[in-house]
Amino acid sequence: MTKFQAFRVHQEGDKVVGRLESLTVEDLDQGEVLIKTAYSAVNYKDALAGTGAGKILRHFPCIAGVDVSGKVVESKDKRFKEGDSVLVTGYEFGVDHDGGFSEYARVPAEWVVPLPDSMSLFEAMAIGTAGFTAALCVQRLEDNNQSPDIGQFIVTGSTGGVGSFAVDIMSSLGYEVVALTGKSDNNDLLTGLGASHVLDRHTIKLDGPPLEKGQWGGAIDNVGGDILAWLTRTTNPWGNIAAVGLAGGFKLNTTVMPFILRGVSLLGINSQGCPTPLRNHLWNRLASDLAPKNLDKIVTNTIELEGLPDVFENMLAGKTIGRTVVSINPED
Repeated sequence: MTKFQAFRVHQEGDKVVGRLESLTVEDLDQGEVLIKTAYSAVNYKDALAGTGAGKILRHFPCIAGVDVSGKVVESKDKRFKEGDSVLVTGYEFGVDHDGGFSEYARVPAEWVVPLPDSMSLFEAMAIGTAGFTAALCVQRLEDNNQSPDIGQFIVTGSTGGVGSFAVDIMSSLGYEVVALTGKSDNNDLLTGLGASHVLDRHTIKLDGPPLEKGQWGGAIDNVGGDILAWLTRTTNPWGNIAAVGLAGGFKLNTTVMPFILRGVSLLGINSQGCPTPLRNHLWNRLASDLAPKNLDKIVTNTIELEGLPDVFENMLAGKTIGRTVVSINPED
């Protein structure tokens, strides 16, 4: 097959270096389904992997990119045939298996999700891991009886990919959403996504007693650390906190009191390891009742493979908002 371009990451001595390379299908990791990539997207994990700023990749060389959408070129699995529109997120894709920053991707059939009928390949990557993770949060919250009448719902890290989708989706479901952010110059964006109020995280007193006055009916937390501890102390009785990220730290300094005196639940969200049946169900929900209403506002940047290093740098410096889609072999 003709050579194609991919952003491949290498271990060179004590450095991790990513660059565009010309490859053939024979260079790709094994799998039953070969996909011609239409789009990918950039997540924080991709910036860590592509620069070596985080120990994300488990073997080298490896093509980065944890999201992909495209059309099936070859399939050894009867569930998929040539020409099918599909997407891949999660599992070991772009972590321990060649990922989506490539003109072709080859993956195990179990990882492949049929593209919902009402969703385009571009929309699938505009949503990507970030939107899927927000949808998984919603599912877990609903399964644990979250409802708008418990009180205001707060989303932390609200200008990021998951946060933006969480604000959009939760407000569409009838919740009064408060967006917590340290980037106060993005207030208009957040209210445009559906936030009723924007709270500056720099105004929060994080060192409080084991229980404080209840303020939140529930939360989606992208930050972790002291912010997550504060949420446990300030969530109303029977409220739920969906814990997604750790940008603010991986340690959690709290007590059992919110959990045994208020019935607060802390729900762990692992989108990478989400079981296949639930994954397919959530992608269909993302094309129906959980479809984001403001994709045009959430997608703030579209690049080609050559633009990846600049986006990585800006993302790690905290200078990006919303989603960056990577256009590789775009739809006509």
